[in-house]
This record gives sequence, C-alpha cells and structure tokens, in this order.
Amino acid sequence: MPFTLPSRAGSDRPIPLDPGRRALLVSAVGTVLLAGCSDGGSDASGKRSAATEQARARAAEDSAELLNRYDAVIAAHPALADRLRPLRTEVAEHAKAFGGSAESQSAAPSGPSSPAKKAPEVPADEKGALVQLADAERQLADGRRTALTGVPGEQARLFASVAAAGDAHAYLLSEAGR
Repeated sequence: MPFTLPSRAGSDRPIPLDPGRRALLVSAVGTVLLAGCSDGGSDASGKRSAATEQARARAAEDSAELLNRYDAVIAAHPALADRLRPLRTEVAEHAKAFGGSAESQSAAPSGPSSPAKKAPEVPADEKGALVQLADAERQLADGRRTALTGVPGEQARLFASVAAAGDAHAYLLSEAGR
C-alpha cells in the first residue's frame, strides 16, 4: 500500500507518494552535493588551489621540524629510541602525506642547496625531553586544526586526521614522561 499525503484542499483524492522515486531523487541530489564537497581542493583542471598548496607545504615543513625534534631527543637519550621510534615513523609519514620528505632535515646531507638544520635543544633529563616533545606535538596539532578550516574536502580530512594523531602522540609522550 503506497504512502499518501492528506488530500488537497477542494479535492477528495489523496496524493500518492512513490517512496522509491523520492528516495532516488534525494539520493541523486545528495550525491551531487557530496561530490561538490569532496573535490580535494582541486579546480576543474585537477590542480589544487594556491592556498591549499601553501597550507600543505607549511604542514610538511612543520612535520619535518617535528621529525628533527624526535631525532634530537633520540640522539640525546638513546634509551628512549625504542619508545620514540614508532611515533617518529608516524611523523615521517605525516610529512610524506603533506608532500614533504620523510627524512629528518638534520640528517639530510648538507650542501649549498640543502643545508642541514640545527638540531633543537633537548633537555638533559629524559622526562624533560618527553615533556618537550609532547608540547611540540600538542602545538602542532592545534595549528593543524586551525589550518584545516582553510582547506577543502580531502585536505581538511587529512589535516584533521594528522591533528588527531598528534594529540595521541602528545598523550603517549605525556604518560611516558610521568
């Protein structure tokens, strides 16, 4: 039995609704709207906007700086290497996801075109080093949450996902530093 709406004013006949056609129409409209929201920041030619590229480049650079921090802490406190290596690996993957290098810039070969960055200062005690890394992760996650509002669709999801991972890293580092 089809679903019917109340009759129109002045007519005794109810108006039949075909839920199959309505569902199809709503589905088609929803698909068009979703497709428009998830273009990944690309224009009709498939190129990302300059603002999106700039945000991605900054995110890649930030990940490289964080990677340098991990390397500095591992170098200063080799006993932490086993704990930090999985988090460092994820940070390297984040840098790659944003289009950067998965290698630490402090470990990169130095030359006229690619000077090595100075390693960040690391506290002498392990607890302090872990707290410093946790703070760096938190600050970067906060920055990524701010940046995701300026990028479209897939790029915003990438920023949100990496920010969430940074929050998880900060938590793990804070717990390890206790």
